[in-house]
Parts: sequence; C-alpha cells; structure tokens
Amino acid sequence: MALVATAVWTMTTLAEVSGPPAEPAFTIEITAHQWWWEVRYLSDQPHRIFTTANEIHIPTGEPVRFELKSADVIHSFWVPALTGKTDTIPGQVNRTWLEADEPGVYRGQCTEYCGLEHARMGFEVVAQTPENFKTWREDQLHGAEEPPNGGTAARGERIFMASCSGCHQVRGTAAGGAMGPDLTHVMSRDMIAAGTLETSKANLAGWVADPQAIKPGTQMPALPLSGSELNAVVTYLDGLE
Repeated sequence: MALVATAVWTMTTLAEVSGPPAEPAFTIEITAHQWWWEVRYLSDQPHRIFTTANEIHIPTGEPVRFELKSADVIHSFWVPALTGKTDTIPGQVNRTWLEADEPGVYRGQCTEYCGLEHARMGFEVVAQTPENFKTWREDQLHGAEEPPNGGTAARGERIFMASCSGCHQVRGTAAGGAMGPDLTHVMSRDMIAAGTLETSKANLAGWVADPQAIKPGTQMPALPLSGSELNAVVTYLDGLE
C-alpha cells in the first residue's frame, strides 16, 4: 500500500509541476521544417492570426501554450533557459508551455537529429514586457508596405513576385507561398536562415545569392539573378520591417 500511495503522489505531483501555474495567455503553433521553424500566433479572431518564422515573441510574467508539429521528420523543440525538450512528430500535436520572468533573448535549438543542417536549426525566444509585446504583436498584424513607385525596391518587388512568391508569403501582396518562411516583417527579426546569420542587408544578399553555400541541403534554391536584380530584390526585402 505504501508503494501504491507513493506512486499516486508522485504521478499527481509530476502532473501539477508539468502544467502552467495559470491559464496560458494565448497559444502559439510551432511547425518544424527542415531546417527552420514556422511560428503561428493563434487567436479566436481570425483577423488576428499571423505567421512569422524562427523568432518567437512572448510577454514576460505570463505562461504561453505551445502546440508543436512537424512538416517532415522528427525534430525537438528546446529552449534550455525556459523549458525542457519536446519532440515535434509528423502527424501528431505535442504541447508544452513556457514563461519568462525577465525580458531578454533566449536561444532555442532543435535537439533531435533531423538531417544535414540539424545544427543550424536554431531560433530565438524574445521575452518582452507586456506593453512592448502588445506593440510588437500589433505591428506584426499589418501587411507589408508598398515600396515607392519607380525605385529600386519597386523593381525588386516585381522580381520577387516572379521568382520567390511561390515559396514565400508577404502579407498584403500577391505573394502567398507556404513552402518557406513568411517574409512580411523579415527585417524586424534579429536573425535569418533559422539563427544562422545576423539580419543585415549584406547577409541577406549572400543568402539570396547562394543559400547552399551557407546552409548546404536547404530547400531554398540559388536563383539565377544578375547583380542588378539581386540588389533590387534585397532592397525590396530590406524594407520589410
């Protein structure tokens, strides 16, 4: 009887400590891809749902629920400073939660070997004060701004729509691809290529010009762009903040 009582107490205690201390403020759906993270902020109001990539913003002092999925193979979601490892498995939804007490940037990583670029499948959790998080979230709900007519960015937008929109979405434009990350506010993120490069115009140009040189095996192809076309596309993307 003592063993049974101990087992029941242990299971009850584990269930209590594994759950959030309060009802989570909202839910974020994470879909793992080879080799990047799709981040979708859910809401009961459809017009307040939006998608970003590789950078997760949360408010401090509030638990947030995560629904974890995989688009291809088994991955594992891990933010060592905030939560333990939870696998993402094709055809299955796993759930976890996390809460940050202090503002800051917390590194996350896939911890289940998932192919050639497993080591470069990182992400960041950006914990903000509730006020700053609210501002960020409202900004993310807006679509991309139209570049000025006749300029380099406008030319870059046309090239992007012809060459990149089949894989990438830019909300507020005709680009509605879903194979690659949503780029609506790509330049507002600290990193590109799933934590591989710091966000800058120069790094973005290198990534667009030859992604295989930076992340061999990535599904993003190198586009046959001239130097002028590359500059135009990068100028357009540089305006997506």
